[in-house]
Amino acid sequence: MGYEFVNFKDEENVAVIEVIASIDTQNQLNRLSEEISECCLEFRMNDENSLLVITEAAPGLFAIENRIRSIGLELAGYVSISQSVGECEKPVIIGIMGDAVDLGLEMALACDVRIASEASRFGVSHVKGGVIPWDGGTQRLARTVGNAKALEMILTGELIDAREALRTGLISRIVPANEVNTTVMRLAKDMASKSPISLEYCKEAIAKGMDLTLEQGLRLEADLYFLMHTTH
Repeated sequence: MGYEFVNFKDEENVAVIEVIASIDTQNQLNRLSEEISECCLEFRMNDENSLLVITEAAPGLFAIENRIRSIGLELAGYVSISQSVGECEKPVIIGIMGDAVDLGLEMALACDVRIASEASRFGVSHVKGGVIPWDGGTQRLARTVGNAKALEMILTGELIDAREALRTGLISRIVPANEVNTTVMRLAKDMASKSPISLEYCKEAIAKGMDLTLEQGLRLEADLYFLMHTTH
């Protein structure tokens, strides 16, 4: 299937969604959301792919706030990007060469591992337009960096730099911009060399465990561990 705003390919058991075009209109955003949703669905249905990687062809394609100032859930045809990414049971890694802002950051927050460049900045500026983050920003940001930092970022709408993002746990690694995609693919291929069921269960244990008590989380971990013994 041909896409207008993304390239979708397989590379050694790794599915790759590469965003290749900037978003300037709401109709374009709708189309981008549809294309990413279709790619995520195909990834989920393909047992050959152990991981999903999301990249951008050039810095700044994840800074959607620079192109769309007013947006709402009532937009006809819009499919939540962060929900499509978040529904992937297998690990998702994103490489950020430029800024990740508003919908771009919300998509990144739905990923499991975030690697960014030294020059990247991050933020949600919805409050400056009199609205609030609506594609998962208020929920996933607080779960990632903690309530205090999330409130500061969301209530001011200001951007933080890569060093601050690394310190707060928003991203896991900083590399030069020209090494982001190669670093992401190297990490993804290393993970893909492991047991795919093990990868999926590790993600499930951590993701679901965050919403459980410690005792419940330990029980979930044990259940998944013993369930592994029923597989090849």
